[in-house]
Amino acid sequence: VSEDCLYLNVWTPAQIGSSVRLPVMFWIHGGGFAAGHGAEPRYSGSKLATHGILVVTMNYRLNALGFLAHPALAEDNPHGASGNWGLLDLIAALEWIRRNISAFGGDPAAITIAGESAGAAAVSALMASPLAKGLFAGAIAQSGAFFDAPVRKLENRDQAERAGVAFANRLGAMSAADMRKLPAPVIVEAAPGPMFRPIIDGHVLPASPATLIFERRHSDVPLLAGWNKDEGFNLGLVGWPERPYEAVVRDLFGTNAEAVLQRYPAGDPPTTTASARALGGDARIGHAMWSCVQAQKMHGTGDIFRFRFERAPLTPDGWFGDASSNEAGAFHSGEIPYVFDTLDAMPWRIDKNDHQIARLASGFWVNFVKHGNPNGSGLPLWPSHRSADSPVLHFDAASSVRTADDGVYELFSKLMILK
Repeated sequence: VSEDCLYLNVWTPAQIGSSVRLPVMFWIHGGGFAAGHGAEPRYSGSKLATHGILVVTMNYRLNALGFLAHPALAEDNPHGASGNWGLLDLIAALEWIRRNISAFGGDPAAITIAGESAGAAAVSALMASPLAKGLFAGAIAQSGAFFDAPVRKLENRDQAERAGVAFANRLGAMSAADMRKLPAPVIVEAAPGPMFRPIIDGHVLPASPATLIFERRHSDVPLLAGWNKDEGFNLGLVGWPERPYEAVVRDLFGTNAEAVLQRYPAGDPPTTTASARALGGDARIGHAMWSCVQAQKMHGTGDIFRFRFERAPLTPDGWFGDASSNEAGAFHSGEIPYVFDTLDAMPWRIDKNDHQIARLASGFWVNFVKHGNPNGSGLPLWPSHRSADSPVLHFDAASSVRTADDGVYELFSKLMILK
């Protein structure tokens, strides 16, 4: 609950002060830009560090403390911008790493930024930001991108500042000085949930990431990116089931709703639930991630490796509250303990297939951090997404490479243009 949160953790296999220079993975935690921290057990870098890389996790200001935009704050800012304080924290952490990581055995010229959910959205924002250029050599984005989606448009500074004024007024703060006098817990408690997030502020992000990549003004680095099969289980369609499914779809897509309902049909309760979850995942996570990958594929030159995580972890009853764990599938964030090889930190039922997937995932991620390419000895071939048929690696008990099936994301893009 304090802005005094800018701490980071470093796992290194090197002797402190040695002359070795090892590649670095800089991990940005998820949590909707409203929750989470860099010391969660699933983010432990101890296993990955044994394979010859450094792992750095960090905290940054969240929610209103990290992303409140307000005209009074812009007046105080030499760049005339407000909001995006959390992104500036991430950039400050990267600058600190560039200056200091060699003391831990790290190579300041071989930093890969990585993150999941909000952390992945931050990765795409850092790829686009001119302030982050030259601070990293590769990027990993898992289940999140700062791109327009059918269910959410990116906000500009004017929109965000209007919301910020309304928020400050509710707290009785009429000036920047008034806001700074408020105790941090008061501000946090007034913003329960993901109310504030990055914006196009004109400084950290002079334009949307899509525009900056289209104009080739971004950090054109190798990209490893993907999302999970069942993102919509725990990141479902906003507004459902509080309101009828078809009504929610019609509000979102207007005159184009029929095309969406053909792909995600209503029906009996199990059919409607399955459609709502699939649509929520595809519209909230899949489309934004696909847009990010496509932008880099069309307008960048860095190599791309795309994945789809399909393993359904065996979570215990109660893991998702009242929702049944048997229905969770490959849920949002479920891949993290496999990537970090921290399955033992999770109170899940783990079998040999889980450990095999963790060996593959962590091995691929380590190789990418080292070389900008996940392939290496002892691992199956992961073809570049720039290859013919746009291959995608599917992680499961029996992992496989398949041709990308992106018809629904192309449909969403078309409908967003028509709308």
